[in-house]
Amino acid sequence: MSRRPHFPRTSAAGQLAARIERRSARLGVIGLGYVGLPLAVEFGKAGFRVDGIDIDQGKVGRLRRGRSYVQDVATADVRVLVRSGRLRPTTDFGVLRNVDAVNICVPTPLSKQRDPDVSYIVAAAREVARHLHRGMLVILESTTYPGTTEELILPLLQESGMRVGRDFFLAFSPERVDPGNPEYTTRNIPKVVGGVTPACTELACRLYAQRLERVVPVSSTQVAEMVKLLENTFRSVNIGLVNELALMCARLKIDVWEVIEAAGTKPFGFMPFYPGPGLGGHCIPIDPFYLSWKARSAGFEARFIELAGHVNGHMPEHAVGLVAESLNRRGKAVKGARVLVLGVAYKGGIDDTRESPSLDIMTTLEERGARVDYSDPFVPKLDFAGRRRTSVPLTPARLRRFDCVVIATAHRDFPYGEIVRHAQGIVDTRNALKGRRSNKIVRL
Repeated sequence: MSRRPHFPRTSAAGQLAARIERRSARLGVIGLGYVGLPLAVEFGKAGFRVDGIDIDQGKVGRLRRGRSYVQDVATADVRVLVRSGRLRPTTDFGVLRNVDAVNICVPTPLSKQRDPDVSYIVAAAREVARHLHRGMLVILESTTYPGTTEELILPLLQESGMRVGRDFFLAFSPERVDPGNPEYTTRNIPKVVGGVTPACTELACRLYAQRLERVVPVSSTQVAEMVKLLENTFRSVNIGLVNELALMCARLKIDVWEVIEAAGTKPFGFMPFYPGPGLGGHCIPIDPFYLSWKARSAGFEARFIELAGHVNGHMPEHAVGLVAESLNRRGKAVKGARVLVLGVAYKGGIDDTRESPSLDIMTTLEERGARVDYSDPFVPKLDFAGRRRTSVPLTPARLRRFDCVVIATAHRDFPYGEIVRHAQGIVDTRNALKGRRSNKIVRL
């Protein structure tokens, strides 16, 4: 923004701005998951008092005992903040009556029809509306379609009779969390902020600037909402392209990994993306569908985005086809075969299984009659397909018991040399065995 709004000291905006800058403002964070908990911790470290609200009593109980359940948040940090009173976990939305600013960080899944499910956002916004008071700042961080902030949340808050930009303030700021990334964290990832009015934008920017290294204001909530969708749709479409290229190269008997590596030597005009068994995580498999849904509601068909989703969505099935190919080489069928899936987290180095393609691979293999186990050093227990499963230790004897081992997640912790030596057959969907040559390896 070219000019920062001037807030009279006696106005609601002026009073809130002063409390933010003195760090005497009381903050609230609704949703203490991969987005909300790191944000609450950063605000606590800045000296704010933070009420962390979550409907999961188990999560709240662990936090009250000073224990973190999010990989990127250190238990030591949680313990210090809870003991000092700067982080107060609770299931009671009544604390909102005393907060000056609240961030909504709840999930935004897809319905069975692949349409946006904004029920968590609406439920959180209704709780905020119940306790809305003069001078309160409300920021939505949950990823959603353009227009959500002003079409869904604003009307709920305006039922109070108060006026946005004068009596209360509303903004959207997309979360950009990358679980397991030690280089880019909540504190140093640039924070995009768009408010309903200039005053809303300015106050949200001032709040984030108290702890985060860079804040990027934009002209509206719709722009901020679209930013996140563009970022993840960009990845989805390019991954879809390279996945299709991988399928093409397989038909042409060309090593797609060698192609990508060589193309990556071009110093301009090319950015390498890599094929895999499917998309995982809460953002990339879901966000493009939010965008295409919104486009359809506006009478526009997002064919490019839909096609990428179609290609990516079929990659787990292709991985199962590679398992069948590996077994066929040794005269075995999928039905009755023992298959070990290596990695159920959606990417290497983390414990997050949300939307993991490994789960789709396991489901399809079991539907075809295979007996499936998994091994993942980050996910020792897994509740999946109606039963509790335990990660299998990767010993030579264990590896030899399986007819096929599928590398679905490229954890660095896996003993790849041992796997190649002792597994009967291997399907490598991540190029984790790059440079290793063996007739027992089938590569994506």
